[in-house]
Amino acid sequence: MGKLKNKLALTGAASMAALFLGINANAARMDMVDVSNNNGYMSTAEYVSMRNEFGVKAVTVKISEGSTYKDPYAVSNIANVQAAGLYINGYHFARYATKTQAIAEADFAGKTAKADGLPIGAVLATDVESQEAYHNSKATNDENNQAFMQEIAKFGYRADIYTSGSWANNVMTVNGKTGWIAGYPYNPVGKNWYSSNHAWQWSSTAKFRISYGGFDVSQLNSTYYTADQKSNVKPTDPNAVKNIAKNANKTVNSAKWVSDSETYTLKTPVNLRTGASTSSSVSTTLPAGTTVKTDQAIIQGGYRWVRQPRFNGYGYLATGPASNSLSYIKTGVSHTYYTVKSGDSWWSIAQCNGLNMTALANQNGKTLYTTIYPGQRLVVC
Repeated sequence: MGKLKNKLALTGAASMAALFLGINANAARMDMVDVSNNNGYMSTAEYVSMRNEFGVKAVTVKISEGSTYKDPYAVSNIANVQAAGLYINGYHFARYATKTQAIAEADFAGKTAKADGLPIGAVLATDVESQEAYHNSKATNDENNQAFMQEIAKFGYRADIYTSGSWANNVMTVNGKTGWIAGYPYNPVGKNWYSSNHAWQWSSTAKFRISYGGFDVSQLNSTYYTADQKSNVKPTDPNAVKNIAKNANKTVNSAKWVSDSETYTLKTPVNLRTGASTSSSVSTTLPAGTTVKTDQAIIQGGYRWVRQPRFNGYGYLATGPASNSLSYIKTGVSHTYYTVKSGDSWWSIAQCNGLNMTALANQNGKTLYTTIYPGQRLVVC
């Protein structure tokens, strides 16, 4: 993302981006971090550390999901990000399948954002990566997203679309000079993916010195997520950022496929993807009780994946964390369950049971964006 500082002439949007970012093409930068309830409570000190040590300029916090879910940490995140002197934005995880639902979710998101203290003029992006969107036509998704963004503008917020690189301009349209696109290369050093879009999310596992867990980090190509203002924030140790970039996604392509000719019976619903990556499109969700015959397996991206031969190619299932042996989905295996209580989150349940949040969600056939409800039973062992 960006160009080397030199005497070459830069024009138009590229010139603006270069002036704003102090561009160094040698390493993907940690310009923006997004957080949600999955990260737990984030203190002002943590955001200050992100800014001073790693050069983080902006934070985008989850506000809402669907038409009912409000992120319980949005208020504290917004306040603490602002106290740390960082630009603040928000996002809504979209569940809409129709234009009417898109407008209703935008109204819900806009009202929730205002109540939570998201300042007018901030970006309130729609995060479009759900099953509902996948099963729509591109034209329908474009209409729905446009309706959402037009409605969001009525609340005084600036709109944008977040989605994966495999979905952009395939499942929905994301024009140049718009959009926040996720794509995780094996080595983001020296690369500039999605340079025509506002932002490129290049890792979901970045580590910060005083914060627990992995974080989604993005490089900014424009000033859109910093309120159209130039930011002079720079990391105190650029080499630390470069090292994170070099190692961020190395588990993705470092392993090899091995033979895994097995038959399994799913104990929970599992997403079947078009590739062995959480950023790959979901082709369908296999319900509990489905028999899955696999031919190969691989460890990458922090997960154990299996490949299922299908009539039109292959499907890929994440069966658990990298250390998982698939035992939790084999027929006849007993489990330990946890019953969700009011106020619980993926983070709090994982902490209580000594688990990784992503592993906990995955072994229950869900993602960290899936809303959990009191009374729901989750497999914890």
